[in-house]
Formats: sequence, structure tokens, C-alpha cells
Amino acid sequence: MPGSRRATLRAVAAALADGRIGLDPGADRERAEKDLLALPGVGPWTAGYIRMRALGDPDVLLTGDVAVRAGMRQTGARAADAGNWRPWRTYAVHHFWQAAADRRRPVPA
Repeated sequence: MPGSRRATLRAVAAALADGRIGLDPGADRERAEKDLLALPGVGPWTAGYIRMRALGDPDVLLTGDVAVRAGMRQTGARAADAGNWRPWRTYAVHHFWQAAADRRRPVPA
């Protein structure tokens, strides 16, 4: 594991352990994202992914994700329409990930 990733994981773990960040059920999603982004090495994709997975946020759109962008192209979706998907954009992310994965799988003969 690269040293920078190890340092980021340690920073997140320390913040969770000492209570600077709360990812427990009912945690304020906006606050958690802001606190995560303040940690060294945590960017928008990571904070969004944690918000989606750990906090169960149904409205996260990971526009910086390469597979999401590929899935959007595959399905003909446009980022300009993402506002219309509120408050369920996390489900769109899963749909785009699946579309991108399906495209990479070889079609049986």
C-alpha cells in the first residue's frame, strides 16, 4: 500500500477513534463529509463514497468516478440531467457502475 494511502487511512481511523468524525447511524451527512474532506488525503470521491456507503445517503453522485462516466455514456445519460434524479442519485451511480461492468464483460458466443 502506498505510504500516502496508509497515512490517509490512519488519519481517518484516528478521527473516528477520537470522535472528530462521526459515521454512526444518524450522523449528519453534510458535517461528516466536511470533516472527512478536512483530513489529509481525503478527496471528494472518497468522502462521497463514505457518505453513500457508510451513511446510507441515497443522493450521492460520484461524477469524478471513471466507471460512472463510462456507464453514463453507455446508457446515454447526461450529467446535465442529474438534478432530475434527486433525491436518488446514489441509485443512478449503481446503475452506471453496472452498465460499465456489463460493457467490459465479453458476450458469450
